[in-house]
Amino acid sequence: MNFAPVFKGQRFAVLGLGRAGLPAARALREMGAEVFVWDDSASAREGAEEFPVMRPSEVPGRIDGLVLSPGIPHRLPKPHDQAAWALAQGVPVLTDAELLYRAVRGSGSQAKFAGITGTNGKSTTTALLAHICTVAGIPNAAGANLGPAALSLPLLPDSGVYVLEMSSYMLERIATLRFDAAAMLNLSPDHLDRHGDMAGYAAAKREIFARQEAGDTAVIGIDDEPSRQMAVWARGQKARVIEISGADFAVGDAKALPGAHNAQNAAAAAAMARALGVPAAAIAEGIRTYPGLPHRQQEVAVVQGVRFINDSKATNADAASRAMGCYDRFVWIAGGVGKAGGIEDLAPFFPRVAKAFLIGQDAENFAATLKRHGVAHAMAGTLDAAVAQAFALARAGGIREILFSPAAASFDQFQNFEQRGEAFAQLARELS
Repeated sequence: MNFAPVFKGQRFAVLGLGRAGLPAARALREMGAEVFVWDDSASAREGAEEFPVMRPSEVPGRIDGLVLSPGIPHRLPKPHDQAAWALAQGVPVLTDAELLYRAVRGSGSQAKFAGITGTNGKSTTTALLAHICTVAGIPNAAGANLGPAALSLPLLPDSGVYVLEMSSYMLERIATLRFDAAAMLNLSPDHLDRHGDMAGYAAAKREIFARQEAGDTAVIGIDDEPSRQMAVWARGQKARVIEISGADFAVGDAKALPGAHNAQNAAAAAAMARALGVPAAAIAEGIRTYPGLPHRQQEVAVVQGVRFINDSKATNADAASRAMGCYDRFVWIAGGVGKAGGIEDLAPFFPRVAKAFLIGQDAENFAATLKRHGVAHAMAGTLDAAVAQAFALARAGGIREILFSPAAASFDQFQNFEQRGEAFAQLARELS
């Protein structure tokens, strides 16, 4: 099946030519749109010379939409000047997931849309639900915040399911997209610079339920207070609400889903699958055979009896807590660009830490917290130094796990959490 020329006669500007931007521009062109592109990086612009390259404000005539890279702000903390121009001109600021929905419906397909958000667990739940659909023989395509980009996904038949991971940045930029099944897993402070405060962050997450009707399903985790408050709100809306908790769901022998947080992820995926008509046997088999995702509690090496666990996706303290709760005693590698509140909330897990080796921009802030709680720690500075020192300590002390769960963003020393996780894995393998 091919997309119809659903955007013929429409004109779009694409700002930000990274992982999602350039595929979006190409897909829009293939669907009949006239497309203009811009990136503040000269090297990125050089890779997009197949399009007219110009700032959106310089495009002659009207623009029907500005497709803005999720990482570029259009309101807080300070809008990009081109995004501010678009808002002032009344040009809709959109995400490519919105345009995928329009393209699917405009091409005549009634494929269902499943959307997943939350502070943590989005990628695992998205990949797990797609895997369950595959086990059940349901045509599916997964992407959006979890690559590939939404507009690079294929056109599915009426029986198909799009499984989209939706960040708060993306949810702010949908206008007509309606999810047949939507999940909000959990809420803890994150991205507050982009949303102003926790109320603004929660409001952005709530957009995943926007436009749902009586036949749709809203799945909400209730293992934290902000999510419980959202569940109360959701019960006053049109969609059927299903509340889920990791404490009430058993994953059996699913080796790729350790810990209570993954029980919550599995509960959400199972609830959404049931809402999409997946038989119970296929759901159970999908959970059992789920292979897991890279950089999420991924065992990347075992060297002289020491397991190296890559949890680079843990870019905040709440995410790190999920991994730390799975091991009784471990050497911890952490640090990077810390989020609001730092690692203070991880104090209940500190007794499990044999010693912490700290890296990155906020290592000193992390060290101050650890010192207050009497946790042994050292300033390693870089990841290669931390891995070497952690391995030496683990061998000397008979400790079986080295957990790389940074509780911080990566962009002080790495391009993204994937590059950071791959660097950790390579360093661990080199030790053998």
